[in-house]
Amino acid sequence: MTAYRPTTQYGNTVAHRIGTSNDASAFSDTLGEIDYDSLNRRYFSEDVEFNNFYRIIKDFIKARLGHPVVRVELSDFQILTAIDEAIAKLDYHAPDWCLQFMTFRTKAKENLYELPQFVMNNFRYAAYKKTLLSVARQSGTLENDFFIKYFQENFLFNQLDIGEFLLMKMQLEQIRKVLSREGTWDVVNGRYLQVYPVPHDASDEEEVVVEFKAIDTTTLHPYFMGWIQRYGCAICKVILGQIRGKFAQLPSPQGGAVLNGAALVKEGQEEQEKLVQELLTEIEEPPVFTMF
Repeated sequence: MTAYRPTTQYGNTVAHRIGTSNDASAFSDTLGEIDYDSLNRRYFSEDVEFNNFYRIIKDFIKARLGHPVVRVELSDFQILTAIDEAIAKLDYHAPDWCLQFMTFRTKAKENLYELPQFVMNNFRYAAYKKTLLSVARQSGTLENDFFIKYFQENFLFNQLDIGEFLLMKMQLEQIRKVLSREGTWDVVNGRYLQVYPVPHDASDEEEVVVEFKAIDTTTLHPYFMGWIQRYGCAICKVILGQIRGKFAQLPSPQGGAVLNGAALVKEGQEEQEKLVQELLTEIEEPPVFTMF
């Protein structure tokens, strides 16, 4: 199975273009300082570089854990993975303000399109319009009667109960899909967008508007920045607690020091649970119900 990689017409308007290409993947800093291609896909390295966004979160975590007054036994790589996990968690539940758009144009005899992974990570909807009145609509035919009845809104009835209302909505939705310009689509393997009907020739080629959600660090609200910091810190507490838990007590001339490994693990796990509840109840938008 081969997929056609389209050229986007607009993409993210605040990104910096590389060269002359309009393709969405040819933009740097598309969503700020988050590299979605490497998110939670890191390889261990002794030398870890933090960009400005990650450095802010790192400094918050180390300060909350007691640095520089208390030594924090965490490597930069461990902190980096904790930040990645926090960002990925918020991004997966991205709320309405994370809405992004991208467009591309279909190609004749192609209905499978490869889109950038940062678009497909939180893909939501594709507005694909098929050619209007693709069915025969001669005067006096059943298709013509349905068309006129639908667009003149002569389908309303009085004294409907809830069951009849739902049946009417389902019927109108089906008629709208048949008689309107709205096409259909499927997401294949989390990477490809498959559209129907297949454009047969150049006259059938249409613009497709893709709606997806992704965090943009240049517009990230301080409240959600704080959530990432707190969730990353909670993860680091568990990691640090497991490290300190290897030794219950350290010897010293004053009789030894007792480490708080178990307490840190418990505290970090409890904080993660509370932050997840906060995410689901205060940040993520409520579920959407759709009738077909």
